Order: sequence, then structure tokens, then C-alpha cells
Amino acid sequence: MSLLKLKHHNRYDYSPLPERPDFTWPEGKRLSVAICNNIEIFSFRDGLGSDSASVTASQTSRNYAWRDYGNRVGQWYLFDLLDELGFPASHNFNSLLFEHCPQIADRIIARKDEFVAHGRTNGERQDSLSEADERQLIEESLGAIRKYTGNAPLGWMGPYLAHSDVTLDLLREAGLRYILDWPADDQPFWMRTRAGPILSVPYSIEVNDSPIMVFRQEGHQNFERLMIDQFDEMLVQSRKYSLCYTIVLHPFVIGHPYRLRALRRALHHIAQHSGDVWITTPGRIADHYSSLFPPPS
Repeated sequence: MSLLKLKHHNRYDYSPLPERPDFTWPEGKRLSVAICNNIEIFSFRDGLGSDSASVTASQTSRNYAWRDYGNRVGQWYLFDLLDELGFPASHNFNSLLFEHCPQIADRIIARKDEFVAHGRTNGERQDSLSEADERQLIEESLGAIRKYTGNAPLGWMGPYLAHSDVTLDLLREAGLRYILDWPADDQPFWMRTRAGPILSVPYSIEVNDSPIMVFRQEGHQNFERLMIDQFDEMLVQSRKYSLCYTIVLHPFVIGHPYRLRALRRALHHIAQHSGDVWITTPGRIADHYSSLFPPPS
């Protein structure tokens, strides 16, 4: 036995894919498809925020404006594309958008898409806060969605997918049923919290426009090929295991027309297989999985 002891989170146990019980999605489908869109707002020349050219760039008027393009223009192109295809989507939604860009929320409501709580702004992270301040961030985010839409969100995706030691506990205590922050699997799985189980729903940090085209500086053709290759291979793998395929988007990245053209081609490819897959949202994935595998007591 090794003398080296690894630090462990104790939130879930190791579960190799071949040893799990088999299941299917609705209508016997084996692959779910979810488009997870991140709609974010930032503080001007302050706080956190990505840059179009440099990972470590300071906050400037230029990169603020580049990100603001997503809310002013790119998001509307994306809405129209989704409408053309008849695809649902979920939107990881910074709650301060309700104050500054309410028309985006109105379009989501009109489309009957899913709001996923995504903090107040992506100009901050929650993993550096005290427990009390983190609880306040969560409560403000959930409360704003509940007030504007009339419905409490069921899912959470934290800014920068960043968790403190108590984030999962606070999310479950706030009434959330699932999270997207732990990209450890291609199937949902239950996680332990001090308030009871919470479900982890797959969310890709690989099929994701921001790390691919902003941080790794790969071209839109590579992202198109990546989206299609991931889908085609998961369609093959799903013959044996029911799986979750996700495309993760940010309108200030994917919303530029030349990149949107690549997304259009990839989504048309997926649409050709619409009879073989379940095109849905993370919330519906969580509902279906929970009905098959209730939370452990």
C-alpha cells in the first residue's frame, strides 16, 4: 500500500462506465443532444473577463466591447439560427442581465427555453468568497430569475465553473436539483452534499467555443470539425451506452458571422440525425435520469 494519500473530495464514488445499469432516453433514444448557451455580462474595465487575443489581458474598453457584441448582436443571430432549426436550448444566464439586457430574457421566455442560474456576472468568481458571501451570490442569482420569469431555476453553472469547498452544499440548500460544473462524465451522476444528493449533468469543456477558439486560438473550421466528430463518435458509442452530447456556446465568441456559419453547418449535420437522438435541455435530462435513478438515500 502506498504511503502517499491523495486528497479526495468525497462527493462521489468511482464508477466505471461498463459497470453501470443500462438505460435509454425517451422513445428509446441512446444519445441526448443539448445546446448550452452562456449569456454573460461584465463590469466595465473592472473585475474578470476574457479577451479575444490574450489569456492574461487586463480589462480594457476593447475587450469589454468585444464581449458586449455577444449581447448586442451575436445572441440575436444565434436565436434566429435556433429558431430556423427548431432546436431548444438552455441558457446559463447571469442575473444582472435582467437589469441591463431584459430583451434577451424576453426572447428566451418566448422560445420556452430553459434558464440555468449562472451567478450575477462573469466579472466575479464564487470560489474565493466566504460562505456567507457565496450564499448571497447564489440567492441573488436565483431570486432574480424567479422574480422575472415566475419560475425557480433547477440548474446551476457557476461563473468559470469554479467551486469552493461548500458550493455544492449551498446549491442544494438553495433548492437546486442539478449542476453543470463537474465535467467528469458523459452520463449524469449523483453527488453528495450535506443537504442531500444533487445531480451532475454533463457539460462539455471540450466542445466549447471559448476554450477552443479563444484560449487555444483554434480556427472556426477546427471547431466545426470537433463538433461533428464528437457527435458522430458519440452516436457510435451510444449503441452500447446511453450518453449526453453537449455543445457549449458564448454569443460573443460563436456569434461572429464566420463562426456562426461553422455552427450552422454542424447543427445541420446533427439535424440530419434528429430521428435517432433526443434534442433537449439539461433540465429535461436531469428530470428523465432522476425518474430512472432516484437520488440515493
